[in-house]
Amino acid sequence: MSGPARTLRDAGILAGRNLLNLRRTPGSVIAALVQPVMFVLLLAYVFGGSLGGAGYRTFLMGGIFAQAVTFNAAFTALGLAADLDKGIVDRFRSLPMPRTAVLLGRTLSDLLMSAVTLTVTSLCGLLVGWRTAGSLPEAVLAYLVVLLFAFAMSWVGATIGLAARSVEVAQSAGLVWLFPVTFVSSAFVSTATMPGPLRTVAEWNPVSATATAIRGLFGNPPPPGTDPGHAWPVVHALPYAVACAAAITALFMGLAAARFRRVTRG
Repeated sequence: MSGPARTLRDAGILAGRNLLNLRRTPGSVIAALVQPVMFVLLLAYVFGGSLGGAGYRTFLMGGIFAQAVTFNAAFTALGLAADLDKGIVDRFRSLPMPRTAVLLGRTLSDLLMSAVTLTVTSLCGLLVGWRTAGSLPEAVLAYLVVLLFAFAMSWVGATIGLAARSVEVAQSAGLVWLFPVTFVSSAFVSTATMPGPLRTVAEWNPVSATATAIRGLFGNPPPPGTDPGHAWPVVHALPYAVACAAAITALFMGLAAARFRRVTRG
């Protein structure tokens, strides 16, 4: 069996192992599923009335999808840090498998968790009145775009987990960057409400691009009277979102692989 094929095979085996291991940590799975549901309900009904009512709830869902898979990066960081802390990665080193399969197996298993998170979030969105107005192929493409972004975010989480090497540090480092990245974006409000420099940062934020792209594919316009903006990332949200996901994956895959070689050296 060739090198890439063997890596994919071993990564698939490890991904299955990671998913089976979730039975021992049901609390983390529940947290990953409850968190986006909580945001949907809070933002839709607590803030939605003052931000556009039903129109805002429709607009909100694109941002919730992007936020949910971004927050799942913390799930990756914790899982990989736990494997390092417990010496499981050292056991993998004694097996005849490519080292990169360990990282790929972790990110693939967490990609499947992101798919489950999106399913639960979509059902919750339907309950609060969210609907898609685009075609079926456009809706499928929207989910593929957000899953591509989820895969990119899992590599960010893998890099953080390898740098932290302990669950406690990974828990802090894996969460501290998530709130500014997701809230300084168009995930929940239009960037037009932000001051100049902050608006520019939000418009070029990959979370904004992903949220805007999937809103366009789902046929979910911004609330009436809201200016979506005319910056290049807003007008070309779909290609920019895909380019960002590819660039983030390439960058952090390289960083994670280099870090993994250092922590498993010997």
